[in-house]
Amino acid sequence: MGSGRRDQAGDVAGGVSASARYRRILRFAAWHLAVTWWFELFLPRLGLRRLTERNRARRMTRFAQRFHQLAVELGGLMIKVGQFMSSRLDVLPPEITAELEGLQDEVPPVPFPAIRQLAEAELGAPLESVFASIEQTPIAAASLGQAHRAKLLPGNAEDTGLSSVVFKVQRPGIHTIVDIDLAALRKVGGWLSRIRIISDRADVPALIKEFAQTSLEEIDYLNEAANSERFAADFAHDARVTVPAVVWERTTRRVLTLEDVTAIKITDAGALRFAGIDPSAVAPVFASVMFDQLFTNGFFHADPHPGNIFVTPNGGNAEHPWKLTFIDFGMMGEVPAKTRAGLRKLLIAAASRDGKGLVAAISYVGVLMPSADTRELERAMTQLFARFGGMGFAELRDVDPREFRDFGTEFGSVIRSLPFQLPENFLLIIRAMSLTSGVCSSLDSRFNLWDSVEPYAAQLLRDERGNLVNDIASQAVDAATLAFRLPKRLDGLITRVEDGSLQVSNRRLERQVARLIRLARAGVAALMFGGLLIAGSVVRGGDVVLGNVLMVSSVVPLLIAAVTGRRHNR
Repeated sequence: MGSGRRDQAGDVAGGVSASARYRRILRFAAWHLAVTWWFELFLPRLGLRRLTERNRARRMTRFAQRFHQLAVELGGLMIKVGQFMSSRLDVLPPEITAELEGLQDEVPPVPFPAIRQLAEAELGAPLESVFASIEQTPIAAASLGQAHRAKLLPGNAEDTGLSSVVFKVQRPGIHTIVDIDLAALRKVGGWLSRIRIISDRADVPALIKEFAQTSLEEIDYLNEAANSERFAADFAHDARVTVPAVVWERTTRRVLTLEDVTAIKITDAGALRFAGIDPSAVAPVFASVMFDQLFTNGFFHADPHPGNIFVTPNGGNAEHPWKLTFIDFGMMGEVPAKTRAGLRKLLIAAASRDGKGLVAAISYVGVLMPSADTRELERAMTQLFARFGGMGFAELRDVDPREFRDFGTEFGSVIRSLPFQLPENFLLIIRAMSLTSGVCSSLDSRFNLWDSVEPYAAQLLRDERGNLVNDIASQAVDAATLAFRLPKRLDGLITRVEDGSLQVSNRRLERQVARLIRLARAGVAALMFGGLLIAGSVVRGGDVVLGNVLMVSSVVPLLIAAVTGRRHNR
C-alpha cells in the first residue's frame, strides 16, 4: 500500500499509521492471551484454581473495559468486533458481553471537505451539479461511513419521484483500515487456533473468515443497494414493512443515495406515543417481521439496532396505521435451506418443550461438532423443561429470579464445555436475534421474546403438518401413476408376444403378467388407503373437517384392495 494511502488511513484512525495500528491490535491481543493463559491454565496446574476463580469476574470486566476503549479509539472494524462479542452469550462470560453491549459507532464525523473530495471523485462531478443542496452536518457518523441529507436537482427529482434523499459516503481510507484490521484478526485467530481449549470449542479461523466476508460486503455500497432491493421484494406485499428506494444514478461502490425515509426511531417511546402509537404494540410486530426474515425468507437484516429501524405513521390506513421502515442493508445474512429447516425444528422443539428434540435440532443445524457428547446437554434441556415447561411464558415472570440464576449458572457451564462450531452466517443470526430481543424489551419492559415464539412455532408446526400431507399425497399420486402405466407396458409386452415380434410364447408367462397387474393395483390401493388415513389423522388436529374427509376417503381404496384380492384368490 502506498504511503499516501497509509497516511490517509492514519488520519482517520486517530492519527496512527497503518503499521502502528496493526502492532497495537496485536499487542493488545497478545497481552490478554498471556494473562488468560497464566490464570486459566498455568496457575490451576499449581493447585491455585480457587485463587483464579475468585478474581475471574474482575479480570473479565477489566478486559472488556480495555477493549471498549481500544475500539472507540481505533474505530474501523474494532467496533464491529466488540459488537459481535457482545452477542456471543453462548461462549463468552456475562462480564464481557454486558460491558460491550452498549458499544456503538462512537466516532467523530469526518470533516465535510474530505467527504466532498471523495464523493466528487466517485461521481465524477462537483456536488453542486449533482444535488440542489446538501447539508454539511452529518445526520449519522459511523466507523465505516457517514450520511448527509440532500435535495435532488429538479430533473432528477422528476425522474425518480423523490426530492429529499440521504447521501451516504464511506470514510476516507476505510479500505486500508479494514485491510489492516482483518490482517491483525487473522493473526490473532491463528494464535487462538493453537490453544486446544479454544480450538475444541470453536473454529476460530472460520469465524474470522465469515466476519471478513461480512465486513468487505458492508463497505461495498453497490452490494448494499442490491440488498435493499432484494429485501424490499421479499416484503413487497407486506403492509407492515417499507424500504427506502435507491437512486442508482447517484450510487457507486463508495457513495450511496437513498430516499429519505427518516421517521420515528423505533425505541423513541415518547415520540411514538405522541404520534398515537402504542410502543408495546410495535414490539410483537417487529419480532414477527424478524422471524419471517429468518425462518421463511432466509434473507435477514443482521444489524437491526434502533438506529436502523423507524416507525412511520401511515395516516388514513385503519388496518395498518403505521409501518416499520428498515434502513442500512450493508450487513445482511442469508440462511441456507438446511440451516433454515434446522432452525424451524429448533423453534418447534423449544415451543413444545422437547428437550431431546431441541438437542437433535441443534445437531441437525450443525452447531455442535460431531465429537460432542450431547448427553449432558440433553439432561440439562430435559431438566429445563421439567422445571419450567409446564408454565406459560407469562407465568415464568413470577418465578424467583434466584432459581433462574442458579439454573443459568449450571446450564451455562454445560454449554461452555461443549465443542461448538458455527455454521455459515450463524454469527449474524445470533446477532440479529440478540438485537431483536433488546429492541423489543426497550419498547415494552414486560415483553418476552418467547411470547412471540410460541404462536409463530405453532404456525410452523401446522406448516410442517401440511408439508407431510403434501408429501404423502405426492407419493400416492406417483405410485398411482406408476400402477396405471404398468398395465399398458405389460399389455405392450403381451402384444409383442402375440404378434411374434418378441420370440416368446408361454401361457404361464401370460398368467404371471396378469397376476402382476392385479397385485400392483392392489398394492397401490393399499398404499393410498394408508396415506389418506395417516394424512387425515395428522390434519385432524388442526382442521377437523378436512381430517375427517381424508379419513373417510381412505375407505374407497381399501374396498378396491379387498375386491382385487378376492379376484386374485379366484
